[in-house]
Amino acid sequence: MPATHEVTNQVPAPYGHDVAEDPTLLAALHRAGAGWAEPELHELGVLAGSEQAAEWGRLANENPPVLRTHDRWGHRIDEVEFHPYWHELMRVAVGHGLHAAPWRDDRPGAHTARAAKFHVWSQVEAGHTCPISMTYAAVPALRATPALAEPLEPLLASREYDFGLREPHAKRGLIAGMSMTEKQGGSDVRANTTTATPQPDGTYRLTGHKWFTSAPMSDLFLTLAQAPGGLSCFMLPRVLPDGGRNRLLLQRLKDKLGNKSNASAEIEYDGAVGWLVGEEGRGVRTIIEMVNMTRLDCTIGAAAGMRYGTLRAVHHATHRRAFGAALIDQPLMRNVLADLVVESEAATAVAMRLAEATDRALGGDENEVLVRRLGLAVAKYWVCKRGPAHAAEALECLGGNGYVEESGMPRLYREAPLVSIWEGSGNVAALDALRAMARGPETVEALLGELDLAAGADHRLDAAVAALRKQLGDTTEVEYRTRRLVESMALAFQGALLVRHGDPAVADAFCASRLGGDHGAAFGTLPVGVDTAAVLGRVRL
Repeated sequence: MPATHEVTNQVPAPYGHDVAEDPTLLAALHRAGAGWAEPELHELGVLAGSEQAAEWGRLANENPPVLRTHDRWGHRIDEVEFHPYWHELMRVAVGHGLHAAPWRDDRPGAHTARAAKFHVWSQVEAGHTCPISMTYAAVPALRATPALAEPLEPLLASREYDFGLREPHAKRGLIAGMSMTEKQGGSDVRANTTTATPQPDGTYRLTGHKWFTSAPMSDLFLTLAQAPGGLSCFMLPRVLPDGGRNRLLLQRLKDKLGNKSNASAEIEYDGAVGWLVGEEGRGVRTIIEMVNMTRLDCTIGAAAGMRYGTLRAVHHATHRRAFGAALIDQPLMRNVLADLVVESEAATAVAMRLAEATDRALGGDENEVLVRRLGLAVAKYWVCKRGPAHAAEALECLGGNGYVEESGMPRLYREAPLVSIWEGSGNVAALDALRAMARGPETVEALLGELDLAAGADHRLDAAVAALRKQLGDTTEVEYRTRRLVESMALAFQGALLVRHGDPAVADAFCASRLGGDHGAAFGTLPVGVDTAAVLGRVRL
């Protein structure tokens, strides 16, 4: 019997490429003096572009974690079971130092190298990068109490993934988590009601309910609780030094929009044992070191999602034909795809610049401390805010195929809003930028100094920076106008980086559309005259 149809005009599988072949990413790596990391980055990139890694990510999401509160005999065990491929993803991430490894690496640009690897590997699967990011971020907070940090830091930085419930010091490697928000306060952590009662042995007993704790299977957590001296930061291990389980009781796992592979739980602290990190009453100041690092990873993660969506859209349009021609050769589709590339490269450029600022700030460069303080709040707001719209447009480039789970685009679409919410939603991030400017006006001058490095290179950028200076000088209704102000700062920051370091065609398209005003509200409204061929030439599988 003859076949009912022959399969034609379908796009080949998007595998077998090196995800690290990203010109913006590689250029940023070398500018930061981290070119030594390129061989390992490409090794990771080849794995990230493989069908095997894609299957790990798919199955880890289609088989989400399961909470086991009790064993068959009724004993509390508070365990989370994961698909085996979750552990493969974690093993690769830890093995390549995407977690806390840079804190023990004296090579130049260690944090930038780590950021580049995080960008590449995040494109495989985003959920498992949550505990990876928190482990990275835990180290600077723990350093507020050297007696705690010194024995734990080598284990947090270890490149061995050692999953299992054991006393932390007896393991080959550790994963850290963060447990701050409560149901009555959310981002307003000063409203937390969890209490911490000092004990004669120097520990504290914590009692309370945490509303949202990601990666509850981590080996230890940093958390906030009300001590006698005020809101304070504490370190809680899951297993105590005597081998007994700490009283961290998992109540339920959250059923989330996306991020399905990663467990997020409500936790009850029932007299849990904790160790003070930093000083009593300075909990926010202590844990903000952790938050700043995870905010950097939110920005990198959003940029990685844009890169993934752009690659998939361009790949589809290259191989799919409609109305007598390949989609990528049709003018309107070229406009859309080029616009996606421009947004993606701008996001990557600013994320990697902030990773470089992290390296330089840790090296003692005071100006980079200031650039990072304001630049990170600005980029966290804007890049993460752009992610969902970018994901939606990339999905649409695949048409109905993009709406089907097999394409991987629905998972990207569901994942995209997370980083705009995690570590402070849009308003929190924007207000953090306003707070940085109010408390440290020198941060504004440092960021403007960064923009001035591109002065005279593009008249549209010059005009945007001049308009920004005028906005900064207007203090009327400033809180009401904060989003617009922060958006203007982010666009000028991205524009300056692209003009100085980016591909000329990409920089021209960005300045013409984002700064020049000749642009519609949707993606795919780049003005006439943009060299879309040069822009698209930077993105091919």
